[in-house]
Amino acid sequence: MRGDELAPTQPAVVPVTSAASARAHARAVVDAHWGDRGRPVRERDVIDLLLVVSELVTNAIRHGGGLAGFEVTPVPDGVRLRVHDHSDALPAVAHDAGELPAGHRVSGYGWPLIVRLSHEIAIEARPAGGKTIRVLVPLRLTTAGRREPASPPRPAPR
Repeated sequence: MRGDELAPTQPAVVPVTSAASARAHARAVVDAHWGDRGRPVRERDVIDLLLVVSELVTNAIRHGGGLAGFEVTPVPDGVRLRVHDHSDALPAVAHDAGELPAGHRVSGYGWPLIVRLSHEIAIEARPAGGKTIRVLVPLRLTTAGRREPASPPRPAPR
């Protein structure tokens, strides 16, 4: 365990085989670690976390030869995610600055979202083959006794 990680508080290990089950597991870890202790985190941050989880797991399934493992660890600044896949190939945009694709493409938005919403992004080779993508998604506590501000209005469809 790294020095910045907290004592494990994850719920029972559940099989994670899809983006949906990974999101559910990540939400359960957040609820168990922060919600059960009366220290709720900002819902906007949790939504960002779930989006990052979905993109990382989907990329492992689509482009990484399948999902080989998924870990969620609460740390003081948020949640550390580790997504393991079976491919040694690095994402083509692994060292990209997170620019969104030009034009009206239907794909290519996942990695830029991960880069924009995460910190401490690292890609490591796994000894048995494949790789692990590790990120930190920051979570902020809500202010005690104050409601979170409402989300800004979405622009009207054109």
